[in-house]
Amino acid sequence: MTNHEFYMELALKNAQAMKGQTDPNPLVGAVIVNENRIVGVGAHLKAGEAHAEIHAIRMAGEKAKGGTIYVTLEPCSHHGRTGPCAVAIVEAGIQKVVIAALDPNPLVSGSGVKILQDAGIEVEVGILEEESRKMNEVFNKFIVKKQPFVTLKSGITLDGKIASSSNDSKWITSAEARHDVHILRNENMAILVGANTVIEDDPELTARIPNGRNPIRIIMDSTLRIPLDSKVVTDHLAETWIFTTQKYDAEKKIQLEIAGLKVFVTNGSERVNPTEVLEILGEQLVSSVLVEGGGGINAAFLENKVVDKVALYIAPKLIGGQHAPSFFGGTGFDMMADALELDDVSIVKIGKDYKFTGYPVYPER
Repeated sequence: MTNHEFYMELALKNAQAMKGQTDPNPLVGAVIVNENRIVGVGAHLKAGEAHAEIHAIRMAGEKAKGGTIYVTLEPCSHHGRTGPCAVAIVEAGIQKVVIAALDPNPLVSGSGVKILQDAGIEVEVGILEEESRKMNEVFNKFIVKKQPFVTLKSGITLDGKIASSSNDSKWITSAEARHDVHILRNENMAILVGANTVIEDDPELTARIPNGRNPIRIIMDSTLRIPLDSKVVTDHLAETWIFTTQKYDAEKKIQLEIAGLKVFVTNGSERVNPTEVLEILGEQLVSSVLVEGGGGINAAFLENKVVDKVALYIAPKLIGGQHAPSFFGGTGFDMMADALELDDVSIVKIGKDYKFTGYPVYPER
């Protein structure tokens, strides 16, 4: 590992520690080094607050002058709720800037680097670039497409079942795996299920993480069937938004809104279209959504090719049963050649279970 990689890895770790706090902004970390000593460290903590570079510069003080700053994402060049970090770096007298990745937004990519170079500062780009891009996969999609990054999560048996034929599902996975799911919920801005999940399981859809946050609860309900005494309606532990169709129950809509829920009426005549849901969520500045539906909802998202990442918690158990539900329902694919492949796959052991993650490969993308 080179010195550049060592310091950049430290910046990446600082950024990663803030996951779930900065959205819809990116995760960014910064480290300032002068005379082979770390003099400033910073991370972006929350949207609207000081960026990582500013925190590091403030910590370094006069020691920033003549030093090198390592930053995981190209310093911003525009005025938003905070000033441009590239200008702050110039004013601090920093001599060299090492950047992991350029801003993914094609409208501004490279403009921060230009400010630095025009000021005579040496700039190096591409140190641990892939690590930075993967860390900010949510932001990278949202800033370009204005739609949330979609992770489809499910807890399954080895034979792909999410419940037995009697609909018993507690518990397929271990307590350790379920704790990891709560971390995943905390990291996402929203969690999405279908009406059947609410009717059958009456879940809270919250993240039991100390000092964490609960995601916005998204329910796809074509006619507003969910009971008014459901936890998602009555507990007020998180915002709850319902997406319905033109065939919604008008009286039920009024009752749900009185209870404090938001109801979005989509253009669908029979079913809620996942693509339209994501477009609306993007307009509401929701940058990430965790889909935790049953086989029907999962199929709708996969068949519409809007899932960006799959996270499966696989228990070493076999349930069997022709009528036991699986995590991917719908009509499926007729030919094996059409089967959806997953790329960049990783598997880690959690308790007795295994967490499998991968990225769907859609041919036309």
